[in-house]
Amino acid sequence: MRGARALLILVWLIGLPAVARTPEYSAVQARLQHGWNSWDTNSVTEQVLLPQGLGIALGVRRRSSENSDAFLANALIGRKGVDDEKVFPGPHAYDGSYSALRLSWRGVDLLLEAANVDGDLVMLVTPLSSPAAAQAIGASSPEARTTFLRPDEKTSQPAVASFSAHMLWNRPGSVTHEGDHLVAHLPGRDIGIFAAGNTLIDPQIPATGPYLALSLDSAAAVSTGHPRSLAEVRALIARRRDAEAARTSAAGAAGEVRGAIETVLGWDTIYDPANDRVLSPVSRIWSQNWGGYVVFDWDTFFAGTMASIGNKDLAYANALEVLGEATPAGFVPNYARAGGWKSWDRSEPPVGSITLLDLYYRFHDRWLLEQSYVALLKWNEWWPAHRAIGDYLVWGSDPDTRPRNPDDPSVGTLQGARYESGLDNSPMYDGVGYDGRLMQLADVGLMSLYIADCDALAEIATILGKQGDVRQLHSRATRFRRALATLWDPAGQIYRNRDLRTGELSARISPTNFYPLLAGAASPEQADAMVRRYLMNPAKFGGPLTIPSAPRDDPAFRDQDYWRGRIWGPMNYLVWRGLDRYKSPTAREAQAQLSRNSLDLFLNEWRAKGHVHENYSATGPDSDTSQTTDWFYHWGALLGLIGPGVDPAAGRR
Repeated sequence: MRGARALLILVWLIGLPAVARTPEYSAVQARLQHGWNSWDTNSVTEQVLLPQGLGIALGVRRRSSENSDAFLANALIGRKGVDDEKVFPGPHAYDGSYSALRLSWRGVDLLLEAANVDGDLVMLVTPLSSPAAAQAIGASSPEARTTFLRPDEKTSQPAVASFSAHMLWNRPGSVTHEGDHLVAHLPGRDIGIFAAGNTLIDPQIPATGPYLALSLDSAAAVSTGHPRSLAEVRALIARRRDAEAARTSAAGAAGEVRGAIETVLGWDTIYDPANDRVLSPVSRIWSQNWGGYVVFDWDTFFAGTMASIGNKDLAYANALEVLGEATPAGFVPNYARAGGWKSWDRSEPPVGSITLLDLYYRFHDRWLLEQSYVALLKWNEWWPAHRAIGDYLVWGSDPDTRPRNPDDPSVGTLQGARYESGLDNSPMYDGVGYDGRLMQLADVGLMSLYIADCDALAEIATILGKQGDVRQLHSRATRFRRALATLWDPAGQIYRNRDLRTGELSARISPTNFYPLLAGAASPEQADAMVRRYLMNPAKFGGPLTIPSAPRDDPAFRDQDYWRGRIWGPMNYLVWRGLDRYKSPTAREAQAQLSRNSLDLFLNEWRAKGHVHENYSATGPDSDTSQTTDWFYHWGALLGLIGPGVDPAAGRR
């Protein structure tokens, strides 16, 4: 009995994966966990060989005669401190065959390129002391050749590049310095690591393992397998660079956006050694702040959607791994983070079934549905069992969950319920009632997403021949579709949330009030009325900068802080999908405008800075003006995904 009790406690503490590692999915992860790539969440300047865990990291030593020497051991995209490194991300192929980035830090300005060549790794560092130097190595964009350095950062002393090699994650093996090169001793094989360039003997490099040091008064390179000259490395890098550019160009007008999506997912994809998986957390900075990785519910499902246009295995991994984080209660949590912590008290918007169904129709792998179905069904059943007040669905946060993440004080509070909505500080939820578990607000967005989840899951059940479940799912969809109809405001011509304490419809709206389009709950006349009166109205949500998360005539719009007026890729994406269900000229015009405006917003920041924002400004061209936006957060690329001509099949069957 003691053993059984211990097992139950362990299940409660860490949960059992809702999605097992079937042979098919094990093969997916095996294909992903192979070869050199930027697998380590801690730095974008390190390449790691999987499955062995051998890492080769670029470090940069700044030398100065002004008593300001410093060493940069790792780098991340999007750090905002005055003295932090600035990284301009270049192309990053999913398979690591080629990647490039621009790094500027304390007077050092360089281009780092890496490539896989027949199983070997080559890395090339080119100092960018002038625009002419950048032009010579083929930097593709004007922005990549623009200096990032402040005048006071200039230094006359050439920097030093160190390539340190080490075993990550306590994997077996060792690295030794042998003469002019390094040797990695791995189980069953040795790998030589060789430098090319102006090598130095510099014992002051604060690296944690054996390293090779090279002066950055000129280009420096490292390669594995056998020695290569600098000219050979340059030629190999150029070949991979050209192949990557040709692959992007082959996609035609959509190539730039497809390349941007691959770049942001490529740099954000990591290997999680604790769970032996490759997946794409929202950004490396978020992962660092949460102890190594953080998996958010709808964010990671959308990562699967975006990856599907270029990498089936990564698309499957993202969708199945976030689904596999489901708690013993059956819901996919708001977050799951390093250390085994999850939001045991709350979920997040239910977009799993529509994501998995889309992946099935794109790739036609029946095993994907068979593997995910039980977890999706349990999650679907959880919502009405735990988040219903009468026939309305509401957001909530359960107060009696254990164990509690000590860094999460929102459990059992109104803020916890707001986090479950995914719209953490939306003005829609200012001052609403909360009974200690449930928000006292019938929510149009949640009910619409749940209906869409029921419909998609019923379609999955039909494919799998589970007719009893099909009837139950249709019954749930009908129940909440009827309730949603009571939230239509005939005077205001839009669906509105309802205060369940007073029975009054809420005056606050957001793009979630258009989600009944996604559920197919609005009549054609209601859809056209909402679109004309609100979505295309510049005083509300319309105009070139769309869709703001609060309408422009809401006082909260002026805050431009997170969900108080900023523009979010997932909102635009879900509204775009909803419009796609309606065939009227009004809906078609609105969808075309939304596609164009979203693409323009995305590309302006991408071309200027290489940023893919967590959220975008709704008042001007510079989205960096808010501190509450990560500069390289993958779901911002949903704005590009719905751009005209980028991927017509995205989100459609």
